[in-house]
Amino acid sequence: MNEHIQLIAFINLSITSTMAAIHQYCSLLNTITITLMLTIIAKPVVVSATFQPSPWTFANATFYGDETASATMGGACGYGNLFVNGYGTDTAALSSTLFNNGYACGTCYQIKCVQSKFCNTNVPYTTVTATNLCPPNWSQASDNGGWCNPPRSHFDMSKPAFMKIAEWKAGIIPIMYRRVPCARKQGFRFSFQGNGYWLLVYVMNVGGGGDIANMWVKGSRTGWIRMSHNWGASYQAFATLGGQTLSFKITSYTTKETIFAWNVAPSNWRAGLTYSTPINFH
Repeated sequence: MNEHIQLIAFINLSITSTMAAIHQYCSLLNTITITLMLTIIAKPVVVSATFQPSPWTFANATFYGDETASATMGGACGYGNLFVNGYGTDTAALSSTLFNNGYACGTCYQIKCVQSKFCNTNVPYTTVTATNLCPPNWSQASDNGGWCNPPRSHFDMSKPAFMKIAEWKAGIIPIMYRRVPCARKQGFRFSFQGNGYWLLVYVMNVGGGGDIANMWVKGSRTGWIRMSHNWGASYQAFATLGGQTLSFKITSYTTKETIFAWNVAPSNWRAGLTYSTPINFH
């Protein structure tokens, strides 16, 4: 009889222990489930850095140069030969209000002619890249020749680009414009100037917002070195970088997106050459 009672007690104890273990397991499972749910709910949303078009804004446009657009070569942004570097004739010089001390270099705009008998009604708009500065002309009134005087927003377009939306004899036309993403084939292009102790880099073919806020360079024997904005689309670093493979870190002015371009230039890089990378902003 005693053995029978002891057996029943043992079985009850085992059942109680098992139930307690199951209850503890379920409590732990519930805790894990709630934690995971809270983690998922609290996870920050990642916002795409893709550049979005801006609203349409009123301004005016003129043109400079002739049909060959030879007068647009070079320019304040430092892009040099616009044909060789992929910009062609669809370019414009911006008034200083828009130029933003060169930070607007490479930005893209849709421009349409409005409220003028000289508008080309067959072309709704044309797209241009900012490659130059239209400086103020303080000897003339802002509404009579000094078209690029602050605070005016003005586009001095290449003649071929202007003639897509209006007759050239108009001289000046009212327009609507908006910033749009820059559709670029391939990636960034880095044009080097300087020497082994001072590196000046012109950054071209920038996609997305088209602009650059900050830039860093890294040699194969250095850490990241912040480059200073020189002018236009150029950035410089006073550092000993000769004989090193060079990488770059670039932040967009508009979207704040940052991209790493690794091993852009080999250790035997030279001033006067241009180096490419397959990556770009979107």
